[in-house]
Amino acid sequence: MSNTEMTLSDQALGSLMMALQKSLMEQSDIVPVLKGFKFKLSDQGLVVLNPPLVKFNEEFEESLAE
Repeated sequence: MSNTEMTLSDQALGSLMMALQKSLMEQSDIVPVLKGFKFKLSDQGLVVLNPPLVKFNEEFEESLAE
């Protein structure tokens, strides 16, 4: 195993935050999402090839507007 240091790209950090948001909204376990992430090394750091999708419904959007 290599001792090469790697960092997360801004895209990967955004993917992590989206996974957290989705987990909180759905009251679900975040671990399977994080374990399912596929990474690729780029010039900016690690990027997530399969970021989570977070969908909002109208009721949720209206509650944010209040």
